[in-house]
Formats: sequence, C-alpha cells, structure tokens
Amino acid sequence: MYKRMSAVLFPLTLILLIGALVWGYQENQEKNAVLLKAENQYQRSFHDLSYHMERLHGELGNVLAVSSTSDGMHHKFLTNVWRITSEAQNEINQLPLTLLPFSKTEEFLSKISNFSYKAAVRDYAAKPLTDGEMKNLTALYKSSGEISKDLQDVQNKVITNHLRWMDVEAALATEKKAEDNTIIDGFKTVDKRVSAYPELDWGPSVASVYDKRSVKKLNGPPASEDDIRRKALKYADAGSGAKVHLTENGKGTEWETYTATVSGANETVSMDFTKKGGLLISYNNNREIGAPKVSVDDAVAKAGEFLKRKGYSDMTPVSADRYGNMCNFTFVTKQSGVLIYPEKITVRSGLDTGDTTGFQSSDYVNEHQENRKIAKPGMSLADARKKLNPDFREIYNRLSLIENDDGEEVLTYEFGGRINGSQYRIYLNADTGIEESVEEIRTASGAQK
Repeated sequence: MYKRMSAVLFPLTLILLIGALVWGYQENQEKNAVLLKAENQYQRSFHDLSYHMERLHGELGNVLAVSSTSDGMHHKFLTNVWRITSEAQNEINQLPLTLLPFSKTEEFLSKISNFSYKAAVRDYAAKPLTDGEMKNLTALYKSSGEISKDLQDVQNKVITNHLRWMDVEAALATEKKAEDNTIIDGFKTVDKRVSAYPELDWGPSVASVYDKRSVKKLNGPPASEDDIRRKALKYADAGSGAKVHLTENGKGTEWETYTATVSGANETVSMDFTKKGGLLISYNNNREIGAPKVSVDDAVAKAGEFLKRKGYSDMTPVSADRYGNMCNFTFVTKQSGVLIYPEKITVRSGLDTGDTTGFQSSDYVNEHQENRKIAKPGMSLADARKKLNPDFREIYNRLSLIENDDGEEVLTYEFGGRINGSQYRIYLNADTGIEESVEEIRTASGAQK
C-alpha cells in the first residue's frame, strides 16, 4: 500500500518542486528585468543631466559672447537656455532623489528657467537687457560651469567604478550607509555649493514667482477667540443653540489662523479667519446638493447678494465655471468703473437652490486697498481697439487692473469676444496697447455683463 502511495506521491511532489523552481526562476528573471530597466532609466537620466548642464554652461557663454545689441542672438541663446534648463529639471525629477537634499539646486535651475524665458520673449527694442541682467548672466555662467564640473566628476566615478543607481535608491530608502555612497556624496556637494552662491537680483518678474505672500500688511490687532466665535455665528447666520468649535492653526508663524466650525440644527458651516484682524478667508457649507433647478443667472445673483450681506460690496462677477449641479463664480472689486482683478473672491453655489455653499477670499484679504489709486488710460479705447486682430469679434470691453507677468499691476482695456470658434479675453495695456494677457474663457450667463 505504502509503495503504491509512494509511487503516486513521489512523482507528484517532484513535479510540484520542479514547478516551484521554474516559477521562482521566472519571477527572479522578471524582477531582474524590472531592476535592469529601472537602472538603465536612472543611468540615462543622470548622464543626460550631466550633458545638459554642460550645454547650459555653453549657451550662457554664447549669450555673453555676442554683442549687447545682438537682439536676435540673445533671443536664440536665451531660448536655448530655457529649453535646456527645463530638460535638466525633468531629468532630476526622474532620479531617485526625493529623500536627498537637492532642493537648492532644483530651485536654482527653476530660477534660471524663469529668468531666461521671460528675458527671451520680451521686446528688446522697448526693454533691452540691463547691466544688472548681464551681471546675472555672468554669475550664472560661472556657477553653471562649477556645477557641470561637479556632476562630471560624479559621472566619471560612476563609469569607472561601475556604480549602480539602484544602490542609491536602496541607501536612501533604508538610510543605511547612505553617508558612504559616492553618488549621494556627489549630489550633496553640488547642493552645498549652490546654497553658498550669493542671491542674485532676478527682477520682479522672477521674484514674484517665488516670493510667498505675506500677511504682515493686514490691518487690525490680533482677534481673540471670543471675537472669532461671534464672527463665526454672524457669518453662518446661525440660530440660537448653535455651537462653535474653534481650532487655532499655525501658532507662532505669520500665518496664524482660526478654523471655526458652527453646528446648527440643520447644517454645519466651517470657516477660516486670520488671527490678525479676524478677517474671513474661507467659508464652506457642507449641505448636500440636490438636482439642478435654478439657472446660472439666478445663482450668480444670489452669490452677489451673499457677498453684500457678508460685507463685500462693489463686487462684480467676471467668470463662471459650471460642473454638475454646482457652479463656481469669480467676483472682483469694481472701483470707479475699473475691475480690480487682484482683489478676487471665488464663490461656490449649488444649482438646486442657488444658495452659496462656499467661498474663498484670501486674494481679496491680502490685496484689498481702500481708495486704490488708478491712473487714467494713456490711449483711447478707439486706438486700443485698432491693436486687436481684425478677425476678433468684440462682444464687450471694459477697463481692468491686472497683474502682469512681471508681477506689476497695470491698467488694461479688457476686450471680450470670439475668434476661431472660441471666446477670449484680451487685455491690452491702456498706455501702450501691447497684449498683457490673453485667456480663453468658459462663459456662463451673467458672468461678464
């Protein structure tokens, strides 16, 4: 009997064992294939990064080599700098450096990219490269050469010693022997060198991208918790018996805020207030939104009434974006017939009743100015209209104050109209007639009248 069982089980066990070995071998082969593919990707990205940093150094040298009046060459070389820097940034993102301090180098490349792009696309006849910008380019040329040399040193060690990027990833993930990894040490050296570079004056157009909005200019003394509770009950239109739960955020920083949650009999409303001045910056009603029953016109009218009740007067709707049974409206301040786009409030409404379910006013809170000084247009509406594309079919026009790419507030003629089957807003500088901004818009009734 046992012999018969052995005769059956032994071959079966042998087959299963062989199957397990084959399966394990195939799994190991597939794993090795995945690891090899990842290693090849890392190696290619790293060597491309080293190559593009060398190219960046060369293109910056080209900008400095040509005459200061060679506008065409400046356009060409600065465009190349922007393109190459963008490629280098992309290659850094493909390397396993998320756990490695390399932020200074990434920020440095980002600033070069923004600086070169904005310098490449501008009109040199009206705004040539300044002496300060040429000094910046000289400093960038020197710095990029040093970074390129450091990366080439790492590259030579990688090739000579057959180093693997998968070991870098493992070292960063486990934090074991990371201090002894040649590649990691090389990238730390690069980032340390970049952090030691003196800060350049990138100009307002680039600095505005990186400068964090400050709340130091907010007026008013710090609000107490009792003040916030009273304001929360008022803004929530809460009846008797409503409860307020208060949470303090960002204590000890310049971004100190309060989150107030008002719980009533039928709904819960959450609001955020600045601690300095006790200003409302967001509002959210968590009620369930039903099927659409009201028009966008009715909803935007209700949104405007809501803002007036909350103390935001002279607000004008400028855009609407509908999705499902809800709609977002953007309102801006209107002063002396001019729309002030930096003072923006976004309102969310449910199309079941048209009532407001939320809004965001941080832009308005930080940018609002009482009696803002607005200069008169330097050119007439008729002259500005001549700057438009002849095929542009104008629907409306108005004066608007916007923030341009240089981070400066400029008065513009805003033209809304259609061309190529789509609707656009075109903002022309009210003094020069040049295009400050062009945007394709989604329209909704009542949002741009």
